[in-house]
Amino acid sequence: QINSNETRRPCGLYSATENSPREHAHRRHLSLHRHRERGKEGQVLHRSKRGWVWNQFFVIEEYTGPDPVLVGRLHSDVDSGNGNMKYILSGEGAGTIFVIDDKTGNIHATKTLDREEQAQYTLTAQAVDPDTNKPLEPPSEFIVKVQDINDNPPEFLHGPYYARVAEMSNVGTSVIKVTATDADDPTYGNSARLVYSILQGQPYFSVEPQTGIIRTALPNMDREARQEYDVVIQAKDMGGHMGGLSGTTQVKITLTDVNDNPPKFAQGVYAMAVSEDKVPGEEVGRLKAKDPDLAENGLVDYRILEGDGMNLFEITKDSETQEAVIKLKKTVDFETKRSYTLKVEASNPHVDSRFIAWGPYKDTTIVKISVEDADEPPSFMAPGYNFEVEENAPAGTLVGRVHAKDTDIMNNPIRYMIPRYTDLEEFFIINHEDGIIKTTRPLDRETQAWHNISVSATEIGRSLISFLVSATDKDEMAHRQHFHFSLAPEVANNHSFSIKDNRDSTASIFVIRKGFSRMSQDVYHLPIQINDNGVPPMSSTNTLIIRVCSCDSKDTILSCNVEPFILSAGLSTGALIAILACIVILLAIVVLFVALRRQKKEPLILFEEEDIRENIITYDDEGGGEEDTEAFDIATLQNPDGANGFLPRKDIKPELQYPMRPDLRPIGNSVDVDDFIKTRISDADNDPTAPPYDSIQIYGYEGRGSIAGSLSSLESVTTDSDLDYDYLQSWGPRFKKLADLYGTKDLVDDNS
Repeated sequence: QINSNETRRPCGLYSATENSPREHAHRRHLSLHRHRERGKEGQVLHRSKRGWVWNQFFVIEEYTGPDPVLVGRLHSDVDSGNGNMKYILSGEGAGTIFVIDDKTGNIHATKTLDREEQAQYTLTAQAVDPDTNKPLEPPSEFIVKVQDINDNPPEFLHGPYYARVAEMSNVGTSVIKVTATDADDPTYGNSARLVYSILQGQPYFSVEPQTGIIRTALPNMDREARQEYDVVIQAKDMGGHMGGLSGTTQVKITLTDVNDNPPKFAQGVYAMAVSEDKVPGEEVGRLKAKDPDLAENGLVDYRILEGDGMNLFEITKDSETQEAVIKLKKTVDFETKRSYTLKVEASNPHVDSRFIAWGPYKDTTIVKISVEDADEPPSFMAPGYNFEVEENAPAGTLVGRVHAKDTDIMNNPIRYMIPRYTDLEEFFIINHEDGIIKTTRPLDRETQAWHNISVSATEIGRSLISFLVSATDKDEMAHRQHFHFSLAPEVANNHSFSIKDNRDSTASIFVIRKGFSRMSQDVYHLPIQINDNGVPPMSSTNTLIIRVCSCDSKDTILSCNVEPFILSAGLSTGALIAILACIVILLAIVVLFVALRRQKKEPLILFEEEDIRENIITYDDEGGGEEDTEAFDIATLQNPDGANGFLPRKDIKPELQYPMRPDLRPIGNSVDVDDFIKTRISDADNDPTAPPYDSIQIYGYEGRGSIAGSLSSLESVTTDSDLDYDYLQSWGPRFKKLADLYGTKDLVDDNS
């Protein structure tokens, strides 16, 4: 029994201090002591009482240190510390995860603990006699709680997410809520406190940090502009602070359709054509207003608002293709009216009231329908004719006249005839041109009082189909798609050709007049406009070239070239041949003249390229003059080998030695240079041992009549010069030859 004056603690481990048990886990211990109890009468009573006072043990999870973790210490107040008590531990993990020092009561965790695997362990502590193992205290249970750390990132267990939201939704419209879970302890710290943020998907969407609700963040998001958005949401623990762990998930958001777009015609004007021979109910053409909305939001209705063809045409809708189909309501006549105009409206039958201010949800276009001329047969002015003729009237008696007219615009002449099966005995004859009927012989009333005959009228020169045209398209032609052919507006009213759309992607070209003349025009260009009925409709204009050909009486084509037209201008074949001959002769003269001019520019005498004696070598540098002792050595002109009658080659060694010619003689120191050069030239020209490429060519003549005169110092010996060259004697042996040439002149003059 515990008296009322006793202080009771909650079941748990008793701590020597009143601080947090987490901060002093290693100092926690069991305390066994005795309490004194006072009676009501003031008498002090002594009774033995168990002294276990508990608090909870705590151990940090995921501890990876080198030593076992000290969880706490068990201690009994009957333990005197002399080894008279032994502590034992039993329960969950005892001996494997938790071990106890039986003398000190210290409890250690020997393994790494994971709170997510097991959050707490229930153990039993007992103090026993070390010798007899008899309990000194009754056993008591206590709990070891695994203290949580932030070792688990948030996870989205249901991702990825898929959501839908209507286009044009207001800002803040809820789209979807995403939820992440964290395996850490939500009751301890911020390890499991999650904060949501958006990583991808801005500025279109936002997310509430605490709830994970995704909302629209941008107004007027249009599905027709973009239908799907990929959003990435992040959940981060530790309240979103730095160091927290995070996890992400993907959210694919699709915008659903609303009726926010009106129908729209691709063209402001549509061109169609109908032949006058069409019957009511036949289709004239199709057009479509495009509405980008889906399902019922994209449905379109059509109607004719106004136009001069409202009574002749009607409009329906093809429910499969959502196209407007214009059909013929009454027959049309080309000769009466050639074109009609309709104003067609397209509108949405289902309008969203939220977007009605964005309207109107309708569009209009103009449809121009041209009536094509059909080659209709002639029509008689009366459905029947009654004529009277006297019996026994002579042959050729006038009976009457029938009259038919071509209802087409060309008003071709009519040819009349009586089918023989209606007048087997041929009592009557008709003029093919004017329709006058006459008898062929006298008629007998008593034999046959009535004659019923038929007359046929046929157009003369009625329009003929010249050819058939067709078109191709690189796009794939779907079912019900075809080409529509019509003449371009600039030639729509021409009087030569017409076109008929065959409604099968082909068209027929008609000649609507006769009497084409190649003299006036031999080529016609007919622009044809081709339209498809695709979405959007496309068109192109192509030019058909029609050439007028000459034909014979049997309609056989003779020529489509231009020669007959040129010949008819007055030039005969002989004249053309003469003109061509003159042109050829003139060309020949010009070619010959050019050839002669080129020949005059070439040299008269051609030498072989191997003859190097005639090669001209040009040097751009000039000599240094008479004082240039390095440029040229005059001594080379007096080759001592040449004086002996032999001129060796420097490139090849001659095989034979020729004896010295008798006319060669040594040259003294005093010699006329001009005679010396002439002698050497003569020797070189007449020497059979010297090939042409080893010839010496020396030119000492520089021309006459020059203002500067001769610049050669070699000719100075022949001129009357007042210059004194005695100083050459003092220049040394290198100038001895020059001193001899120019100094000897003075000696000769002195001797004379």
